[in-house]
Amino acid sequence: MNKLLVVDDEAKIREVIREYAEFSGYEVTEAEDGMNAVGLCKLNDYDLIIMDIMMPKLDGFSAVKEIKKTKNISVIMLSARGEEYDKLHGFDLGIDDYVVKPFSPKELMARINAILIRKSESTYKTPKPMTFNGLEINIAARTVSVDGNKIELTPKEYDLLFYLVENKNIALSRDKLLSDIWGYDFFGDDRTIDTHIKNLRNNLGPYRDYIVTLRGVGYKFEFEK
Repeated sequence: MNKLLVVDDEAKIREVIREYAEFSGYEVTEAEDGMNAVGLCKLNDYDLIIMDIMMPKLDGFSAVKEIKKTKNISVIMLSARGEEYDKLHGFDLGIDDYVVKPFSPKELMARINAILIRKSESTYKTPKPMTFNGLEINIAARTVSVDGNKIELTPKEYDLLFYLVENKNIALSRDKLLSDIWGYDFFGDDRTIDTHIKNLRNNLGPYRDYIVTLRGVGYKFEFEK
């Protein structure tokens, strides 16, 4: 049975989510603030966290950042704040989805199911490290090395690079990248992808040109032996 941690300072919202989640077969634990959530994650393992942003003691963003230091747990942000900045900040922290209040509990369950199915499927895949001249990418270990030196990327930069490499030499539109990496509900624009591509290229140094811009379309990772 998958375990969910529902973090929100509004008891009514926690109650609604618990009702739908338990009906769907999930085991649910509640936390009323970010500090409590961090403490629970130190003591227990959860498959997914539903995290509010505006809470007393410790906000949702800070809580996710702290939890991600030690646990690789899927996160859905659930917030009344729907600004693009908040969504981008959340995705940069490594969240899987962002849902704006008011929300449909049935839709939230569908998003939870989708994330956990993808997570379950990925556990059966152990891709081998890939080398492109001096660029080494290990998707299973989530590491990237340039000429033998390990580089640090943001969670979304890792996701973007890995997705491009897994679809090597295939043209990928910005819409597809937004949909598959940021989530189908993300209402960003082309600048979101372009900014992350720019930062990613800077980190890849001499191998930046492996990420090719397709004018009017999007990008692709291009490498031929």
